[in-house]
Amino acid sequence: MKIAFIGGGNMGEAILGAMLEKKLCKPADISVSDISESRRDYLKKKYGITVTASSREAVSGKNVIVLAVKPQNINEVLADLKGILKPGQLVLSIAAGVKISTISRGLGHGSIVRSMPNTPAQIGLGISGWTATGEVSEEQKAWARTILGAMGQEIYFDDEEYLDAVTAVSGSGPAYFYLFAESLIDAAVEVGLARKDAEELVSQTMLGAAHL
Repeated sequence: MKIAFIGGGNMGEAILGAMLEKKLCKPADISVSDISESRRDYLKKKYGITVTASSREAVSGKNVIVLAVKPQNINEVLADLKGILKPGQLVLSIAAGVKISTISRGLGHGSIVRSMPNTPAQIGLGISGWTATGEVSEEQKAWARTILGAMGQEIYFDDEEYLDAVTAVSGSGPAYFYLFAESLIDAAVEVGLARKDAEELVSQTMLGAAHL
């Protein structure tokens, strides 16, 4: 499987890093386009992959194109790539809240997977909800499962409408846990515990509870 990443930020790096760590592809099979020269240099040095400032150059000859840019930048990326993708290429978007219809119309392309990973993917403990258009083949769905599963677990939904709920539950979910933990630590400090001790107590309690 040959993969192009449009955007080499934290989530893009989490995916490519997991793929390489689990030997699901080789550095020679990965290209990343990013507007930041320093980011490109970092990724090339750390992973030995191909980097470029050109999205069009990155996608050439690749099986899967991962759209790993922020939602506010998606239209610019779609316009740049419109009309150049081949029918056999799969587009996998991790841009939060960007609907398949927007991506399909913007690219002039039908084989699209929309997914919603979460931040624990950066340590291999994430979960991703995803869906696919009717043009996506079974082989391409297997590619999507491999890519998303490299970061943790994945769940397929047969209707895109569920992706908004996935975003609210697992996509945003880690922030709720952080807020709860912070509130519990503050409460512990108020009743006399040192903050360092409170942080250790709460962190281990949450970890232990998760493993019960």
